[in-house]
Amino acid sequence: MNPPKTDARRHHDPDVRGFASDNYAGAHPEVLAALALANGGHQVAYGEDAYTENLQQVVRGHFGATAEAFPVFNGTGANVVALQAVTDRWGAVICAESAHINVDECGAPERVGGLKLLTVPTPDGKLTPELIDRQAYGWDDEHRAMPQVVSITQSTELGTLYTPEEIRAICEHAHAHGMTVHLDGSRIANAAASLDVPMRTFTNAAGVDLLSLGGTKNGAVFGEAVVVINPDAVRHMRHLRKLSMQLASKMRFVSVQLEALLAKDLWLRNARHSNEMAQRLAEGVRAVHGVDILYPVQSNAVFAQLPHDVAERLQKKFRFYFWDESAGVVRWMCSFDTREDDVDAFVVALKEEMAR
Repeated sequence: MNPPKTDARRHHDPDVRGFASDNYAGAHPEVLAALALANGGHQVAYGEDAYTENLQQVVRGHFGATAEAFPVFNGTGANVVALQAVTDRWGAVICAESAHINVDECGAPERVGGLKLLTVPTPDGKLTPELIDRQAYGWDDEHRAMPQVVSITQSTELGTLYTPEEIRAICEHAHAHGMTVHLDGSRIANAAASLDVPMRTFTNAAGVDLLSLGGTKNGAVFGEAVVVINPDAVRHMRHLRKLSMQLASKMRFVSVQLEALLAKDLWLRNARHSNEMAQRLAEGVRAVHGVDILYPVQSNAVFAQLPHDVAERLQKKFRFYFWDESAGVVRWMCSFDTREDDVDAFVVALKEEMAR
């Protein structure tokens, strides 16, 4: 029996946008064009292709002469591979309690990476040397996992930003204790755009040893990279990437997307736009009585508190997530393709629901 004939067809309305996640957005047209460019003919598999080779030069332009990029499939994979590369089997990673590696990766760093997370509560998602010291002890205690890494997120899960000086202070403090510093940069472009500095200013120039470089949230179809800045701090990245099932056979299709974003200014244009839309959203929301913005809006995220029933009704018109449902806290994310009309329509709908 022959299978039924089907045609590829669109299964969604491309004019519908929400505020649930920047992962909901599609791919930027320039990224899709780059994928098509890389698609012809044959290229060597497993990262020996021309696109991955060229990506190395692009990454060094952003993160210094010693930087090396290891493309992977996704952000969790990047974090797990990176943290494995800087910890021993008895090692631990100090991170904010709200860190993505702690609350949103299904235990992968601990279960797959085989390391221990030592978390610290923070008021704004940011670590400080003083907060790090709550967990930075016991290196000679065989009964306790050994703190070997400090992991920070830029921008944080709460949409806040570290200044370059704050990251430099963390790196100096961590290095003084013999620890390395990992930066989760799933939204690193948004941070650079908001701070109006090159990414190197708060990574290699500040002392970061390695980072997870985001692409998906900023216009890629899929794909991130582990960027090793300090090769002396990292062990066996290639083997760990394969062991962690993050080695793409057709790696050119990951690398060319990152190249399209980073070679010129697409990464910055996309991030600036999503940040600007978040600012527009925050300005509109501040004018609505009974809705409180909880954290400084420094990237492409707005966290707000509003009546639970209002949020539920609003979710039927625009997709977004509760951050803390019991407290009525929601998160609204803007993307590279968020339009001013989308924001304005959302604010109007919010006002209508609050007035009911």
